[in-house]
Amino acid sequence: MSSSDSHPFFKVDQDAIIKKLGQNVLLDCLRRMYLIRHFELRAEAAYQQGKIGGFFHAYIGQEAIQTAVVQAMGQNNWYATSYRCHALALLLQATPNELMAELFGRETGNAKGRGGSMHFFTERLLGGFGIVGGQVPIATGAAFTLKYNDIKDQVSVCFLGDGAVPQGAFHESLNLASLWDLPCIYVIENNEWGMGTSVKKAVAADLLAEDKAAGYRMKGYTLNGMDFFNCYGGFEFLYKQVLETQRPVLVEVKTHRFKGHSISDPGAYRTKESLKKIMENDPITYMQKILMDRQLVTEEQIKSIDQETKEIILQALEYADKSPWPNPITLGDDVFAP
Repeated sequence: MSSSDSHPFFKVDQDAIIKKLGQNVLLDCLRRMYLIRHFELRAEAAYQQGKIGGFFHAYIGQEAIQTAVVQAMGQNNWYATSYRCHALALLLQATPNELMAELFGRETGNAKGRGGSMHFFTERLLGGFGIVGGQVPIATGAAFTLKYNDIKDQVSVCFLGDGAVPQGAFHESLNLASLWDLPCIYVIENNEWGMGTSVKKAVAADLLAEDKAAGYRMKGYTLNGMDFFNCYGGFEFLYKQVLETQRPVLVEVKTHRFKGHSISDPGAYRTKESLKKIMENDPITYMQKILMDRQLVTEEQIKSIDQETKEIILQALEYADKSPWPNPITLGDDVFAP
């Protein structure tokens, strides 16, 4: 990671978290992480077979973050994210079938085959956004709506990459959120690369949240995105804080993506050796180890979860492949722009 690696992450009590969540919830979280991983791997293979076109940005390596967020905060909030949106849609109750069908451009897809990889939606997911930083004003607007309607038991959660931090929309949104006391949690998923540009060459701050938060009169925090337990404990604390104060917060989650920026990115800016070292910190492997050490899961159970989630995604592939193409005559439906 960056030169700020020596800076401590937000401190959590891992044993207390394990005790609170219990075996069943923890295994369900692990299952969700496996489902995300298999979805991305199988969809990537389908893309390479020519069954998926357009853009494709995988979340492989970052699964612990959004899994922990949704577990800690629940689904009854507003969520917005970037083009790397497959995982969050799955976590917010979109089915693997409808998401895979959307990737295939089929009528049964999440957006009727019109959005593709970067534009998933659910009842509580305001969308994946293809324009860098485009989701930040939207999430801020959702937080304004909560304040305007005096809804105090929900927050708006905005996921963005480190590459979105230098965007003007980021600054303007956080400035207004602070001025207007909006209940928004801005989550910077810092995987170190904005496409192929190192965050060190793009952002004039070592700690993307803690160094910048003071400029917006906010609190800033740093979490370990490769550790489900650190993310869960941190986001549980932040969720309670924002509900209580009705003030925005800025969070940096240090993580790694195991793939290129998109499927067309060969990742030549990273050596094979550095990538291999990064992948040794697999968040799924780490969570499994912790649960096995505490005798909360066996190798047989892990194999079963792995196989079960793999089968779900294989069925989603079959569903997508057999789904009908949209009728071109419906192309103008639901388009409201004059």
